[in-house]
Parts: sequence; structure tokens; C-alpha cells
Amino acid sequence: MLALWDVACWTLGTLIVLGVRHDFQIPEITWESVLRYIVTAAALIFGIGYATRFYRGRYVVGSFDEAIGLGAHLFAVAVVTIATYPVINPALPRSVAVLTPPLAFLGSAAGRWIYRAVRDRGVTAGASDQVHRVLVYGAGEAGGQVLRLIRGDLSGTYSAVGLLDDNPRRRHLRLQGVSVLGSGDDLERIAAEHDVDAVILAVPEASGRFIGAFQARARRAGLEFLVLPSLSELMGARVVATDIRRVEISDVLGRHQVSTSLTDIADYLSNRRVLITGAGGSIGAELSRQVNRFGPSSMIMLDRDESALHAVQLEIFGHGLLQGPDTVLCDIRDIEPLRAVFREHRPEIVFHAAALKHLPMLERFPDEGWKTNVLGTLNLLELAEEFDVQRFVNISTDKAADPTSVLGSTKRTAEQLTSWHAQRTGRPYISVRFGNVLGSRGSMLATFTRQIELGGPVTVTHPDVERYFMTIPEACELVVQAGALGASGEVMVLEMGEPVKILDVAEQMIALTGRHDIEITFTGLRPGEKLSEQLFSGSERPRPTGHPLIRAVDVTPLSPEQLTSPPQTPRGQELREH
Repeated sequence: MLALWDVACWTLGTLIVLGVRHDFQIPEITWESVLRYIVTAAALIFGIGYATRFYRGRYVVGSFDEAIGLGAHLFAVAVVTIATYPVINPALPRSVAVLTPPLAFLGSAAGRWIYRAVRDRGVTAGASDQVHRVLVYGAGEAGGQVLRLIRGDLSGTYSAVGLLDDNPRRRHLRLQGVSVLGSGDDLERIAAEHDVDAVILAVPEASGRFIGAFQARARRAGLEFLVLPSLSELMGARVVATDIRRVEISDVLGRHQVSTSLTDIADYLSNRRVLITGAGGSIGAELSRQVNRFGPSSMIMLDRDESALHAVQLEIFGHGLLQGPDTVLCDIRDIEPLRAVFREHRPEIVFHAAALKHLPMLERFPDEGWKTNVLGTLNLLELAEEFDVQRFVNISTDKAADPTSVLGSTKRTAEQLTSWHAQRTGRPYISVRFGNVLGSRGSMLATFTRQIELGGPVTVTHPDVERYFMTIPEACELVVQAGALGASGEVMVLEMGEPVKILDVAEQMIALTGRHDIEITFTGLRPGEKLSEQLFSGSERPRPTGHPLIRAVDVTPLSPEQLTSPPQTPRGQELREH
């Protein structure tokens, strides 16, 4: 049908050009050459279209991609007809051969765009008993995409009644028949005037602070607040209507605008042998996912938790057979089995994410923190030197800055050991320090979610305690970038934004559930726990790097000979004496 339409447009274009040239008094002798020209063009349209699969579903009808393809297709037909008409059709007026193709293109394209406009506007709601009348905040590309998703959703969950946008240049804009009704400040008035149930935030790059503020505005207007996934979640995925979802606390606390240099990362990861320790943990698993996208020649995922290795292998590779060389069951405390891993796989790059991380547990059992976080890291560093590892990235924590806990002290020691081995080898062995990540196993958010499900109370240690937050994908993306930027011995510190009060997080999570019967109780700061974390020690002087969200500091190197015993804290000492 499309090919027939193009032939019809070509024929009509030929008649228009011919009629204009002869003042619509066409001589009979001309008709024979014109008929021969139309038949030739029609054969070329069908023949070239068949050879290039242009008419066999190569493009979405009415799309910009199809418009480009249509132009190329008709241009090819025009070139052949112009080149051959002096030989096979010399009586044809030259103006017909030259002017017909542009007119045919206009007609063909216009027909397709009219078809698509009618089709899009003709989509009606499906079997849904309740259609939500929504406003879409954001009249840019994402806003247009949301409107297309809504129109294409046969379940008819949403019906867009208008757009909101703060850009004054868009105040008269209409997207797919939907008008911009005002700005974000007009939300309550417009929602009341148009009987709106919900508002969809169509700004994937919005910051967590902006999302939190707009969420509060939507709540005051009595509206359900929905969002699109973040840019990192959308990367490489096809967006569907079900991706429009209720706002989550990770949207408010995360959503850092992270950009990385793919060239830098690919240069040091592609076709390299990469070892990731703690690959079954939250950080290690996400690092494995991100590293795998850059095509390492081999990626060895090491952990002492077989179930965690099974889960990460299943997610990345689609199977959990645990038979290949990409999964290794090993404890970093045991240097001989670890040496066998290095001898077999000869890693060129090591991401060290294995650690014990729960602060109160390590206060009770400081020896365990010492064995894993310090001695385990030392084992890896010594083997990295022995087997000529080119780059070593140690994952640290903000608790290593002016540490007051076993966790902070052991991770600080690991940073210093990494710095010493960097000096010794001259290689870019670095540490990366950042704060809390959202959604990790045993994290505060998981605890709060479970407490809310059980009906409360939600336990907060202190009303003024505050922490830095970043989502796991954002943090790992910066870790991989830091691996490309870091110089020998540096500690790379990720910019975490402003610290957030834990009490505010608890209140927002309760508000998101719509429940008002959940109480918050305060349990007091735990031994070794700070009221506020900091990313830098008092003596450290941060300096900029090649990335706006990564800064660098130096730490005092510590040789293995200087290690004496596990770090002591008041609580740890008390338990030892007891």
C-alpha cells in the first residue's frame, strides 16, 4: 500500500509539473513519453524498494527515520530516471524529470504523517475501569515520550489532560494535541480546574532535591505523584507505560546527575582481565554489571557467598550454572587459595569491594573486621604486586575520614596500605571513598521498609543524625570513572551532595505509603557512630580531578610492617576485657 501511494504521488507530481509547463493544455504527442516515464518510475519505486526492504517494515510509518529513508529512496529513483531519460525517453520535457521527485516526496511524506496523526489520536482507552486524569510536568522530549506512552497504552491507565512547564517559551506549545496549561507553580489551580488525579514528572535528569520539593507540592494538591525512571535506569532500555511509577525514596535521595567519559573507561577496561572481589554484594554486583558492558576479555567475580554469586551470574549472563571461570568461591582472608586464583586468571585490573560493613557488629567483633577489611585487603595488595596487576581500586567509606569506629579504622588502614603499595609499585593503586548507598543489603532503607510493613515503629538512632546518600548505580559509575582518573596512591572521594537527616527520610518513607499510624522512636547513637559523617578528615586537602563529582586527597602510606593489632575503640576494648 505504501509503494502504491508513492507511485500515485509520483504520478500526480508528474501531471502537476506537466500541466504547469503547458498551461494545462498538454499536447497529445507528449502523453506517450509521460506514460513511459511514469511506468519507468513505478518500476524503479517497486524494484529499489524491494531490494532495500524499504516497504517491508524497515521503518515505523510516519517517523523521522522513515522520512530520511523515503528521501533517500525517491532520490535514487530520481537519479536513475534523470540519467536514463535522454536515452529511453528523449521526448520527455526536462522539467518533468527534475521537478517531479520533490513534489512526489512532499506528497508521500505528507500522506504518511497524516496517517500517523490520525492513528495516534485514534487510540482509545481499553478495558480499565478507572482512567487516571494526569498532568505531565515537562514539555520537552521526555514529556512527548510520556504522551506517546499514554496514547499507546491499550490498558488505558492514564489520560493526559495537559502539560506543565516552567519555560516561558513553551507556554503556547501543544504536543500531540495536549496543551501547556501553565507552570509548576500553577499545579494546584490547574489540578482543581481540570479534575486531575495525578501528576507525572517527565524530567529524567531531575535532581533528588527537585523531586522532593515537587513531591511535597503534589501532596499539598492532593495528587498522586508519578515519575519516569532516571537516565541511568533508562540507558539501553525500551521505555513502556509501566515504567511510569510512584516516586520512591531513592528518587528523592539519589538522582545525582552523573556523566562519565565512556572513552576513558573503555580504554582501560576493554579486552582486559578484571577481578572483582565481593562480587555478590550490592556494590560488587553493580560493578560487575557495569564492567561487563565494556567488554573485558574476562571478568572474574569472587565472593565467599555461593548464593550471592549464583544471583549475580544469573542476572548478568542469564544463567546460574556456576561452572565457568567467571565465578570463584574464595575468602580474601585465605592467601593461598587467593594466590591460586591470581595464578590461574592473571588479572590486570582489580576492583576490591569485599568487606564487612555493619558498624555495630564490628564494634562487637573487631577481630573479624580486622581480618577481612585489613588483612584481606593486604592479601590482595601483595598478590596484585606479585602478579603485576596494572590497576587496583579499593572501595572505601566516608567512615574512614577521622574514624571513630572499628569499621572506619579498618577502612582507613586499608586506604593507607593501598597508598603504600602504590608507592612501592608506581602503579595506579587507588581507593574510592563515598557515603551510604541506597538499596544495599541490610541498608537503612531496607530496615525502614520492613518496619513500615510490620506496622512500626520505625527506629531512628537520633533526631539530628544525618548521612550522605547516592544510589548504587550512580556510585559504581563514578567508581569505574575514578579508576580511570586516579593517580598512584590517591584516595578518590565521590561528591555526595548535601547530607540528609535520617529522620526526614523516615518521615518521607512513611508519607509515601499513605499511612499515618506509624510511629518513629529514637534509640540513641550506637557505639562508634557519628552524628554526622564527613567525606574528608580535618587534615586532608581535597583537590579537583578531571570529573566534577570526584575529588582527590592523599593519605599517609602505611607499610605492612607497621600493622600491630586490630584497632581499639572504647566498646571494642570493653568487650575484650569482658
